[in-house]
Amino acid sequence: MNIIIAGCGKVGQTLAEQLSNEGHQITVMDMNQDTVQTVSADCDVIGYIGDCTSFRAQYEAGIRETDLLIAVTDADEKNMLACLIARKTGHCQTIARVRSPQYSDEIGFLKEELGLSMSINPESAAAHEMVRLIQVPSALEVDTFAKGRVNLIKLVIPEGSVLSGLRLRDYYPKVKESALICVVERGGEVVIPDGNFILQAGDRISVTLPLFSVNAFLNKVGIKAKRIKNVMIAGGGTISYYLADNLLKAGLNVKIIEKDEERCRTLTEKLPKAMIINGDATDRSLLFEESVTDMDAVCSLMHSDEANILLSLFASKNTDAKVMTRVHRKSYEDMVSEMPVGNIISTKKITAEYIARYIRSMQNSVGSAVETLYRMMDGRVEGLEFSVGSSSILAGTALKNMTIIPNTLICCIYRNRKVIIPGGNDTIEVGDSVIVVTTKKGLNDIDDILMP
Repeated sequence: MNIIIAGCGKVGQTLAEQLSNEGHQITVMDMNQDTVQTVSADCDVIGYIGDCTSFRAQYEAGIRETDLLIAVTDADEKNMLACLIARKTGHCQTIARVRSPQYSDEIGFLKEELGLSMSINPESAAAHEMVRLIQVPSALEVDTFAKGRVNLIKLVIPEGSVLSGLRLRDYYPKVKESALICVVERGGEVVIPDGNFILQAGDRISVTLPLFSVNAFLNKVGIKAKRIKNVMIAGGGTISYYLADNLLKAGLNVKIIEKDEERCRTLTEKLPKAMIINGDATDRSLLFEESVTDMDAVCSLMHSDEANILLSLFASKNTDAKVMTRVHRKSYEDMVSEMPVGNIISTKKITAEYIARYIRSMQNSVGSAVETLYRMMDGRVEGLEFSVGSSSILAGTALKNMTIIPNTLICCIYRNRKVIIPGGNDTIEVGDSVIVVTTKKGLNDIDDILMP
């Protein structure tokens, strides 16, 4: 596909790199010459210096030959205007990053009036990711499929677990809980395991299971399922607002620490059920004064990566809380991945995943489109949900009769509100949602899992 990305910030650069690697023809636009040159050189894409809200600039950048414009500048209004111009001029599909809570509340109307194919709110999307992690506090990652009815949960096998030393083919007789262990990370290597694979304590595993089975599974494999009730959020930015709003609606107690007094007043008005503290969340005495040791979760969401990392290290050392850390810089993500800072939250990665998912579904809207896409194990594995269309050659075929590409596994079938952990005699049918994990990048259709 020919794609124009308007805005060369962190999100724009992440998208350019990812979509270029998937074989799309990418042009990046920005007013900043140095930024355009850096992104175009680093990602091997075409660069255009110009204003994305200018008809002439879009025309010169090739909007008439473009299939999709993605507007991810820092300004919501600029993104929406760029998409409107692209829609009227190039007749292409458009995606806008819209971050403001005010616009997000009216996004249905705006999408219709502006002809947006999709809108993405990175902060809101990240907040929803964090809510899922809070719901399953023992998990390193929680990805959901089939409209939330199926979970793909990343866990560490603890010492003494029934899973340690277990051959996968013996899983069900031993554990007697409906689940499928579909990815294993050990010693830096990622494996899509077969029935002969033997698990070890310390393995990082991704497990597919129905929502109602999560707590029973965790208890049986020796992982304590602690319920979270009290949450401390450091920083009062947009992502903190979305997170707090979701947690309060779920009945949790929320405490926000924010340095800016005016922002505290705004949060108090918008979140009357939350406790808002005006102070520095990296102040040790303030943290103890606000009972950080009694918190079930601590979310470091300040603007400074350094402050977030320091607070999370402190929380990990002094509390038993679930810790989550927002990190902006890619170099920091790599550096802190082995530190005890809990779950690392990257809005640019989450945004890129949402957009990549939409693009995959655009490429095959007739057959078995990609409904959901997650990148796992540091991007080395993809978890995809396909909606099986009538043109799929796999429809009606039993799994035992399929020759699937290496390092690929069908880990769940969702049919008529029923979650099926598949065996060899199960079939794929038209209308099913099929969840697949694979190390092969760029699958667009359920039929792509077959050996050529």
